[in-house]
Amino acid sequence: MSVGAQRLREDAATIRAGAVAKGEDPTRVDAALAADARRREVLGEADRLRAERKVLSEQTGAAIKGGAKPDSPEVADLRARSTALGTRISELDTVVTEVESELEELLLQIPNPPDADVPVGDEKASIIVRAWGEPRPHIGEGGIAVRPHWEVADELGLFDLAAGAKVTGSGFPIYKGAGAALQRALIDLFLELHTREHGFTEVWPPAVVNTASARGTGQIPDKEDLMYVVGRDDLYLVPTAEVPVTNIHRDEIIEADRLPIRYVAYSPCFRREAGAAGKATRGILRVHQFDKVEMVCFERPSDSGDTLEWLTERAEIALQRLGLPYRVKLMATGDMGFTQAKKYDLEVWAPGVEDWLEVSSVSNFRDYQARRMDIRWRPEPGAKPEVLHTLNGSGLALARTVAAILEVYQEPDGSVRVPDALRPRLGERLGG
Repeated sequence: MSVGAQRLREDAATIRAGAVAKGEDPTRVDAALAADARRREVLGEADRLRAERKVLSEQTGAAIKGGAKPDSPEVADLRARSTALGTRISELDTVVTEVESELEELLLQIPNPPDADVPVGDEKASIIVRAWGEPRPHIGEGGIAVRPHWEVADELGLFDLAAGAKVTGSGFPIYKGAGAALQRALIDLFLELHTREHGFTEVWPPAVVNTASARGTGQIPDKEDLMYVVGRDDLYLVPTAEVPVTNIHRDEIIEADRLPIRYVAYSPCFRREAGAAGKATRGILRVHQFDKVEMVCFERPSDSGDTLEWLTERAEIALQRLGLPYRVKLMATGDMGFTQAKKYDLEVWAPGVEDWLEVSSVSNFRDYQARRMDIRWRPEPGAKPEVLHTLNGSGLALARTVAAILEVYQEPDGSVRVPDALRPRLGERLGG
């Protein structure tokens, strides 16, 4: 269960307001409350009948011990009443199972309430909290405009969109030559940065997950239509490494001395999302398959707020190493997603398309995902297990990062300077 039945009862107003703030249907909260009340009512009746049946059993035993024959009217009456109660208890148990299933499904459809400091509203209400670097202007010295990345990539033979469309379909680019080397170099740079300098443990996860894993992180039911399905085997292609990596500890109790647990993973990512026509979807700005390095954290609840800020800074460091000007945006309730309690987007400036491109989202889910996956931690030996907090962040997503590099480091002669951090892997220029 996501928000948890107990929290639903204790804080229904906040959960209802959170649903409204995220543009979700608040009546699901009321339906869940009604299902929870029905569940507790039926459980109460079943418990009362079990107690009554226990008394009848004791009376039956006492009657026989007192000399009554097993087939006497007195004993037969007691046994008949006990049998009737047993039948009713079985019926109630069936009702409880049905109502609990209904309640669990309703709870899965209730969004995670946003933190109190998250701005309420649509994307226009999101706040730029800081920026780094000086954005390169679209028109440079001598009136020369920065060309969009797809023109540069075509000249340098970095990727082939037409071949990708032929092999698979639109939105599945094929990287070639220096373009493929750039992909590989970025993945290696990010993994090295986050493991050697930031202390993450690298994992290499599967590219497909089962239904339980997709439900655990919140892709089901919220984003089910955006996932590619392997129908024959009831599996899903991963939309992000967040899904398999967070599920590593599903159904586990983690001892306090193991926290925090911080993983970093590379994976290809598959998303069915489609964008509107125009330059916002040209080139590799919105594709169905892309590469990403993802950071995932399991934290004590008291630490997750600070960890969100720390995790955001790790993604920023990756952009700073590449010398890409960026801004950090605190996302408003209507633009932050179903499962997040608080979320930052990192947007890098791309002068060729004159736009800010999202290359990282960093989110605190608090206990929302952990409840769905039943991930708990034990504060001290022998203590009752408690639900922990999960967080994740892109560190970074490659498609748009590549687009930004091709535009920010573009030279008048058509070549692209390689960022200093990548030169040991790629040399000084791509083409030219």
